[in-house]
Amino acid sequence: MTRRVRARPPYLRTVSMKTTWSEFGSYPFSLPLFKQGDFRLNFERQVTIIVGENGVGKSTLLEGIAVLAGFDDAGGGNGYRPVDHSMAMERSGGVLAASLVGGWLPKTAAGWFFKAETFFSVARYLDQAARESNEIGPDFLSYSHGEGFLRFFQERCRRRGVFILDEPESALSPRRQVELLRILREAELAGEAQFIIATHSPIIMAYPNAQLLHMSNKGLSEIDYRSTDHFLFMSEFLSDPESFLNEKLRKET
Repeated sequence: MTRRVRARPPYLRTVSMKTTWSEFGSYPFSLPLFKQGDFRLNFERQVTIIVGENGVGKSTLLEGIAVLAGFDDAGGGNGYRPVDHSMAMERSGGVLAASLVGGWLPKTAAGWFFKAETFFSVARYLDQAARESNEIGPDFLSYSHGEGFLRFFQERCRRRGVFILDEPESALSPRRQVELLRILREAELAGEAQFIIATHSPIIMAYPNAQLLHMSNKGLSEIDYRSTDHFLFMSEFLSDPESFLNEKLRKET
């Protein structure tokens, strides 16, 4: 009897841009990341972390990848549509999905797209769906903001699939960010989950053995966390907080 070998992550191996699209020059295709028309991102490890300044396109890219993977661009899993888009005035990065090509080995619909800004909408949706099915809901909203985030990661991110996390640190204290990294480590060792994370946290970007990518107006490039602007900025602050703030505040005035 032949034993079937179960594939291990990363399941999503590449994301690339189609050579032509009809809306070149409009958002989100106008972002510097896509202007050359030859965008390609290779996922080489189970955990990929993307860093960069606000506005370079991190969240937009994650939204596009999420829709490509079968998730809603406002957050959720395959088959979930927890946020009403009918009154939306702005275009999300989800429109990128039609111009992206994913290389899978194998293709999986399992996983979740976590967005900090829509977490409570998603949590309410999950609780309501559970009640309508006469089940006990996860009840993430009974906890503090940060504890609700952490409970969600503990409950969802230990499963098989692709997990896309956009700024998961936003409600977490530094100590709780380390708790998140413990969850990532458990999932990584279990060999079932792939993580794609956008963050501003030096703690998260220092996760051991992650593929760390820096996004700028020039595109994506590998970087050591010690060389990131985030780490250098915080190191400068921690070395002499008073002098650091005095200098920065003088510059602002």
